[in-house]
Amino acid sequence: MSTLQLANAVLDTPLGSTLAAGANVTGPLNTVLNWMAWMVTAAGVAGLLIVGTRMAIAVRTGDGEEHLSQFLIVMGACVIGATAGPIVSTVMPWL
Repeated sequence: MSTLQLANAVLDTPLGSTLAAGANVTGPLNTVLNWMAWMVTAAGVAGLLIVGTRMAIAVRTGDGEEHLSQFLIVMGACVIGATAGPIVSTVMPWL
């Protein structure tokens, strides 16, 4: 599509209507988002296991380290990763 044809298509679009992304864009995007969601889930579980292991070792050896901040960082990353897909899916129709 040439630039002139694209400009005519945009100018002929009535005000208030949205230009939706085609299936050739949303299909691969959904696949990538699904894969990323599974990777974030796996990374979150691994992070919680690592923090839990460090906490258990610290209690066992008598070290009084603060692990709550590490736990909150891992949980915050899980929340951000879990909400990324729905946010993109909500914003995508307006792009």
